[in-house]
Amino acid sequence: MAGSAPKAEEGKKKARIEIIPLIDVIFFLLATFVLFTLSLDQLVSVPVQLPVPSDTPAKPDDDMVTLQMSDAGTCYWNRELISISEIAPRLEDYKKRVANPRVLVTGDTKAKFGPVVSALDEVRKAGIEQVSVETAYPLRPTGR
Repeated sequence: MAGSAPKAEEGKKKARIEIIPLIDVIFFLLATFVLFTLSLDQLVSVPVQLPVPSDTPAKPDDDMVTLQMSDAGTCYWNRELISISEIAPRLEDYKKRVANPRVLVTGDTKAKFGPVVSALDEVRKAGIEQVSVETAYPLRPTGR
């Protein structure tokens, strides 16, 4: 009987997991997902007309209105403190007086984005199409 026990163990094979085919399947799935996600990438953009640089220095325009929003939620019309409710009537009056109305919307360094969007909405409601948004507050005085 002692001789029969080793023969029974020799007949059993150890279970083996083949990892090479598993790696092949994982790389195939990875490549499939990468190609699938690349095909989903659709670029959606807004058409923008960028300004063309010129050699002549820009001069300050007296017809342009500057709406500045502060961090306290106050609004300035060409450096004159006004309430936010005064923006719409002033824009309507400005549009009637000036043939080519232009508005520059700016904010100081800690201004909240909400009041700036409200000012942009009022400009849009007034029908003024030439609107600029200043993204950096100037450190120099504008002379107004």
